[in-house]
Amino acid sequence: VQLEESGGGLVQPGGSLRLSCAVSGVTLSNYFMKWYRQVPGKESDFVAFISTTGTTTYSESVKGRFTVSRDNAKNTWYLQMNNLKPEDTAMYYCRAYVGSVNYWGQGTQVTVSS
Repeated sequence: VQLEESGGGLVQPGGSLRLSCAVSGVTLSNYFMKWYRQVPGKESDFVAFISTTGTTTYSESVKGRFTVSRDNAKNTWYLQMNNLKPEDTAMYYCRAYVGSVNYWGQGTQVTVSS
């Protein structure tokens, strides 16, 4: 099983990025999914959640700016990030889980800076 994030990069404040989490080896539709982010020296923070039925939740810090979605046909999740702020700078990770089964991606770096 592989989860591969992509789409990170350097963006100016107020800009947008779309992160992708492509999954191979399992059927995406059977898994819940969360996005996390982490800065060096700190614990990872929850960013967004999407259930198998499409229910979503977000951390307060990104609510209204970030949107999580899934394309089961492409076996890929997405995190659309708009109105990015410098404090959104972090390594972003996707996690697929169901029951006691957990899979993590390797992360993609997002840097918001002018």
